Parts: sequence; C-alpha cells; structure tokens
Amino acid sequence: MVQETEREAKGEELGLEQIKRRLDNLDQRLDNIDTMVTALAERAMKRPLSVTITCPNCGQTVEIGMVGSEKMMR
Repeated sequence: MVQETEREAKGEELGLEQIKRRLDNLDQRLDNIDTMVTALAERAMKRPLSVTITCPNCGQTVEIGMVGSEKMMR
C-alpha cells in the first residue's frame, strides 16, 4: 500500500516536470515568434513592405502591401 502511494507520487512528479518542460518550450517558441513579428513590424515602419500569401486550400495568391513612415513606440 505504501509502495503504491510512493509510485503514484513519483508518477505525478514526473508528470509535473513534463508539463513544466512543455510550458518552457512553448514560452520559448512564443518569444521567438514575438521577435520575428517585431522585426517585421519595424521593417514595415521604415520602408514599404510586400507580403505574398498563398491559401493552402484554394491556392489563391494574396499580396499585401504595407507602407509606414514612423518608427514603432515601445
């Protein structure tokens, strides 16, 4: 009975460690995405930018043009 409880406790600890690792990985990925989006926005604010996106469902191409004249405020 005591051994069974100890095994369950160890299993919960491993589960919590795995969740913590996954959350840390997600946080790192979100930080990377934030960095890329910020760099893109800063570039758009400095000069004209054109982004071409192709729809994965229908294959239609959409071109988005952005022009900015001011630097972003942080």
